[in-house]
Amino acid sequence: MMIRTMFKSAALASAVAVAAVATFAFNSPAVSAHGDVTPQAVDVSHLPPLDGPKTSNPYVGNPDAIKIGSSAFNQNCARCHGLGAVSGGIAPDLRYLPTDAETDEYFKGKVQGGAIRNGVTYMPAFKDVFKEEAIWALRSYLVSIHTEP
Repeated sequence: MMIRTMFKSAALASAVAVAAVATFAFNSPAVSAHGDVTPQAVDVSHLPPLDGPKTSNPYVGNPDAIKIGSSAFNQNCARCHGLGAVSGGIAPDLRYLPTDAETDEYFKGKVQGGAIRNGVTYMPAFKDVFKEEAIWALRSYLVSIHTEP
């Protein structure tokens, strides 16, 4: 009987602790959905500068672009698209994006313009945040980890 009471007490204490942490975390002004996250700068100084807007990825296969894109992805995209682009359900799994030039143009447009449906922002627009070189570095990284569904 004493052991059962100890287990019940431990379970109750654990439940209270979890509830207290959850109440603090979800009511804290520092915690919110992905809408209140500051985008991180992407250093593209190691990439060849572009001579104008591109509709297909000029950095495909470029090791520096892949490295920069990986870092940029983990700092700016992984919170919704998952580490390594393995989605946890919030946003699409970007490893499955096709790797053709037509999808390059779609990708650039989606990153620049974001995604809004029925007035709800599903993905913020990054056109004023990322240089085009950063977008193509992200794309290069995603192409490098592409897998078939």
